[in-house]
Amino acid sequence: MSEIKVNKISPRTACGTTTLGDSGDTFTIPAGVTITNNGTQTGFGRTGTVDWQTGSIKTATFTAANGEGYFCNTTSGSFEVDLPAGSAGAIVSIQDYNNTFDSNSLTVDPNGTEKINGGEAGAPVTLSTEGLGITFVYIDSTVGWRSVQSNEYATTGVNPTFISATGGTITTSGDFKIHTFTSPGTFTVCSVGNPAGSSSVDYLVIAGGGGGATGGGAGGAGGYRESSGAVSGNYTISPLGACVSALPVTATGYPVTVGAGGGPGPGSAAGGTGSNSVFVGSTTISEDGEVISKSNHRTTYAPNTDVSTLDADVAAIANVVWTQAVKDAYQTYLDSLPTPPLPPIE
Repeated sequence: MSEIKVNKISPRTACGTTTLGDSGDTFTIPAGVTITNNGTQTGFGRTGTVDWQTGSIKTATFTAANGEGYFCNTTSGSFEVDLPAGSAGAIVSIQDYNNTFDSNSLTVDPNGTEKINGGEAGAPVTLSTEGLGITFVYIDSTVGWRSVQSNEYATTGVNPTFISATGGTITTSGDFKIHTFTSPGTFTVCSVGNPAGSSSVDYLVIAGGGGGATGGGAGGAGGYRESSGAVSGNYTISPLGACVSALPVTATGYPVTVGAGGGPGPGSAAGGTGSNSVFVGSTTISEDGEVISKSNHRTTYAPNTDVSTLDADVAAIANVVWTQAVKDAYQTYLDSLPTPPLPPIE
């Protein structure tokens, strides 16, 4: 074995060719040796990838070269990619530059009578799917250029934006804002969000409660409606809101009505009806108690009422709430009054 150590090998004549070895010879590059190519190379084969031509975005018909990938921008109109003459292992990749293939298609035309995916000789293919990227490898004259990889991923990166609004008393819970209205006002949406953020609001609307009797008996609670809380997730919901969707909003003002409570009734007579609370027509609260029993809303009952005369739903609740201890306490209250109260209103 002989060994030659030099720093540079050059041809004997300027711009000539230097040949290493003869046909059949083998050159071994040992482990740990790095070969750096600062120029161009041909005939070394490929590893199944292409060199993407990021500095040359294609906008008009061109001829592709083996081993290169191209970003094709059809924003201004459709055009054509002419594939190079096929040789076994040749590879070309094409990618929709900015998701416009669906608006203006790209045509891929084989060289001469060569085929694409075993189709008709010389027949082109049209790429018309948004965001499409595809890689062709030339196999042989039977199949021609074969598509070996493709994708249709066109989702764009979007920073989430959220609703910006004014109105009511504004507080913050985590990443969410809460607008609380204790008097009439306007919930003004200044700007809406996007799909990555949100363009809907959760809500909780409570009507004015019913007034109680002056001589005994409590007033009724105001009815309410709420959404599921899925948009904000910052408050605990009751089962009544579990299947209620959030409210989509646009950039406009939404009047808010806050219903006042009902006044007291004379003696032991039922108090007055509370007023409606309104946030958008679909969330109007008509009267409190309606969820319990539509036929008995607004009536006040005391623990000494004969439940057998009540609506079945109301009677079921009364039997649970009016324990014997509650009834005894109420009777003690009645006995303490200076004059006997009037019978319950039914």
